[in-house]
Amino acid sequence: MADEVGAPKDRKILVAVDESEESMHALSWCLENVLFCSNSKDTLILLYAIPTRAVYPTFDNTGYVFSSDFLAMMLKYNNDVAGFVTEKAKRMCKEQVQDVKVETRIEPGDPRDVICEVAEKLHVDVVVMGSHGHGLIKRAFLGSVSNHCVQNVKCPVLIVKRPKPDSGCK
Repeated sequence: MADEVGAPKDRKILVAVDESEESMHALSWCLENVLFCSNSKDTLILLYAIPTRAVYPTFDNTGYVFSSDFLAMMLKYNNDVAGFVTEKAKRMCKEQVQDVKVETRIEPGDPRDVICEVAEKLHVDVVVMGSHGHGLIKRAFLGSVSNHCVQNVKCPVLIVKRPKPDSGCK
């Protein structure tokens, strides 16, 4: 990744984060293995996708109506979680790599679509994400975010799997 004069190109690296250990492992791995030096001009973009709230029926199973206060509380909770996760990820970046440029984005929507859309919109050079390691049946029903991104993002997608405890890998 060098320009005409041989200087390294400034890269945009998108890391998808969520509240899982897998995403934090992927971020840590990225910091150790993708960002090579502390004086790099790379920009790390931390992306958290807030899943859109499900459509709630007018009545819950006991016959009570969900109040607007309850729905507002759920929205606030989702935003608080997003803020907590992105702040934790930013701290990790600052602790592991000196002077790294970090941007955070919190976007609503299905993580599959959000990651693909943001990667294209920002013209990132690589997307890094963790693998939750769901089995074949769970992936068949829920779909795999990482598989969807590999198929639909136009830049390289790096999937970081958490090592098994006895593997000796980092």
